[in-house]
Amino acid sequence: MADTATRLPVKTDKSAAPSTSASGPWAPFETLRHEMERLFDRFGGGRSRTMLARPTFDFDLSWPREMTFGTVPAVDIAERETEYEITAELPGLDEKDVEVRLANGSLIIKGEKKEEKEEKEKDYYLSERRYGSFTRSFRVPDGIDTDNIAASFTKGLLTVKLPKTAEAQSKEKKIAVTAA
Repeated sequence: MADTATRLPVKTDKSAAPSTSASGPWAPFETLRHEMERLFDRFGGGRSRTMLARPTFDFDLSWPREMTFGTVPAVDIAERETEYEITAELPGLDEKDVEVRLANGSLIIKGEKKEEKEEKEKDYYLSERRYGSFTRSFRVPDGIDTDNIAASFTKGLLTVKLPKTAEAQSKEKKIAVTAA
């Protein structure tokens, strides 16, 4: 099977101002907690309401739906022995709509979609325009070989590989667990 992945350039921008999410250490569990809270808020519950106070049919029945304009795509982050891998599903986008940058210790993924639709029939005229963009940023952990970060885009799936330096790979140490 032929490799149909399109390589995306990763831009390094050392002069950009740091984003607000870049101020702390890399925290994938904090990101997961935020995404879970957002999911519960979407169902109308959130932390401000209790389970008993929720109406019985307070669900958006169209969920899950495709990525719409203005939403932030979810990502998967995996740590492997030699690299970290960030995967984002970006349905409806092309590689020309996606930008991956490294700035001030943060990996920034941006995407933008512009869609225009026009139909002319005998009895009606329909014209729709939809525009939207998103930005996700992740603090890059120490021990990453920033010169060899690679991004590829295949069939709506963005994969960014952050290789670990040889020094970072050798720092792992197994600790024996003993009974007290």
